[in-house]
Amino acid sequence: MNAVVAAARGWIGTPYLHQASARGAGADCLGLIRGVWRETVGAEPVVPPPYTADWAEPQRDEVLMRAGHDWLHPVPFEDPYAAGQVLLFRMRDAGVAKHLGILTAAPPGDAAFVHAYSGHGVVESPLSDPWRRRIVARFIFPTS
Repeated sequence: MNAVVAAARGWIGTPYLHQASARGAGADCLGLIRGVWRETVGAEPVVPPPYTADWAEPQRDEVLMRAGHDWLHPVPFEDPYAAGQVLLFRMRDAGVAKHLGILTAAPPGDAAFVHAYSGHGVVESPLSDPWRRRIVARFIFPTS
């Protein structure tokens, strides 16, 4: 099994907690990615400053897109989906991209991803068409 997928699945059941990144204690979607980074890559390159639930929206600032390009490796859209990829979602058509998950099973089969979801905690969800349509970028963790 892919090390990133194994690490992400290890977070399943962690309660949702805004701004947190502690497996078993609490995480939001960014906290999940940060925790999997620590487990598979090493020390975090930066620690994000405190952020509100509506961060980046008033300014329409694509913070997560920039961070993905700064710290992860972008996956071209024409490349196939692969387990372990970080998925960035735009939850509203006019909104900024601000939800993250980790692909655990790639399409065309029973695709799925792990994410921290408000009201549900860290869960593994099917990558259904409604979710897939919201993906705006894919990344992979650096290998060194």
